[in-house]
Amino acid sequence: MTCVTMRINREAVTEDIEDRTLLVDFLRVRRRLTGTHVGCDTSQCGACVVHVDGEAIKSCAMLAVQCEGREVTTIEGLAEGENLHAMQKAFHECHALQCGFCTPGMILSALDMVRRHGAALDEATIRHELEGNICRCTGYENIVKAIRQGAQEISA
Repeated sequence: MTCVTMRINREAVTEDIEDRTLLVDFLRVRRRLTGTHVGCDTSQCGACVVHVDGEAIKSCAMLAVQCEGREVTTIEGLAEGENLHAMQKAFHECHALQCGFCTPGMILSALDMVRRHGAALDEATIRHELEGNICRCTGYENIVKAIRQGAQEISA
């Protein structure tokens, strides 16, 4: 067991965990943050995307002990109380979800896109950037619209 200290959604957390514990399992099982989904166990679907120090990562491919001293943000950490984050709001307004399973990973990936590319995201860039996120329901049209809308609102 290793004692790990990190910040999760702006809250300091210290726990003893097994060295082999994946970040996704730590978040879901130990911290009960079930918005981070396990979709494939092979880091291909993107349902488990979270931010570590502001950068999107697939939490099924990272050990929790690697987050020692780092800041982790999950989908639960985006909204401010009842006020949705601009990207969450854009996904809602653009009907960019159907079953919702991929949505947390899509939103966190979208925020990373905006961080890296700014508001001037075109459709081709968004589609290219989403290659690591799989949605089996929507066909991506409204997801692309939502990301463009969210990017513009964030950067305004």
